[in-house]
Amino acid sequence: MSRSRQAELAKDTFESLQANLRACLESIDPEIQNKEDRWTREEGGGGKTLAFERGECMEKGGINFSEVHGKSLPPSATQGRPELEGSPFRAMGVSVVFHPDNPHLPTSHANVRYFEASPPDRETVWWFGGGFDLTPYYPVMDDVVFWHEKAKGVCDKYGPDHYKRFKKWCDDYFYLPHRKETRGVGGLFFDDYHEGGFDLSLAFANEVGQTFGDAYFEILDRGKNKSFTEEEKDFQKHRRGRYVEFNLVYDRGTHFGLQSGGRTESILMSLPPDVKWTYDWRPARGSAEERLYDDFLRPRDWLGLDR
Repeated sequence: MSRSRQAELAKDTFESLQANLRACLESIDPEIQNKEDRWTREEGGGGKTLAFERGECMEKGGINFSEVHGKSLPPSATQGRPELEGSPFRAMGVSVVFHPDNPHLPTSHANVRYFEASPPDRETVWWFGGGFDLTPYYPVMDDVVFWHEKAKGVCDKYGPDHYKRFKKWCDDYFYLPHRKETRGVGGLFFDDYHEGGFDLSLAFANEVGQTFGDAYFEILDRGKNKSFTEEEKDFQKHRRGRYVEFNLVYDRGTHFGLQSGGRTESILMSLPPDVKWTYDWRPARGSAEERLYDDFLRPRDWLGLDR
């Protein structure tokens, strides 16, 4: 199979994943409003942005597909392969972020992506990346365990060490050093993935995306009718500030999109609609908010695999 044929197969798979996730969202939240934008990139490529807002349970969200190519691969895409920096490239992927209105429902993010780079002195190289993570404000332990059970289930089909390896990578990646806390309760993160050849790698990336949808929409369905207070909504806005800090300061996907000349509106659709920062905010002792900090915002063995 030629490299270009590989890229076309990945593109077809990712576009189908985008459509499937959209159908699942609209099934669980039929009142949601959406805006569909198709865009092109001057240097090459484009994409389709599906932006959602003001649903019954979803305050803001997006399910984006992009496919870009150019003459110089940005440094944000080559942290694991610095020798490829500046090479001609082709990159594509699906990126998903959901911000529910109810603070008892978690924010969540997922993406799967495919890269090809063609350095002048060697053959074209390819790899996949992606994963998913969960950011609750008022965590439900059963939901967190379920989330990691689904993550382990998809990983176990492709390698006995995948879950522990990619779970740790997620814990390490979605970490805010300046806050000394994780962004949420983790999930999976992988990059530079080409294990078992192209077909198996593509299947793994696609199944990660599908598993994200299965797990997240079930968690939404469990909790979408919970009531909440203004104080809880205020705490959600405070915690959303951490989400913004990570995406703008550390997230490689955000950096790649901006460095490669992607569509800014689509890249920054990941940001929540309402956020607040309060100087030196601290949770009340013994509160549900303190429990989030004490029990959840750190790497943990959620499935008891090390016991």
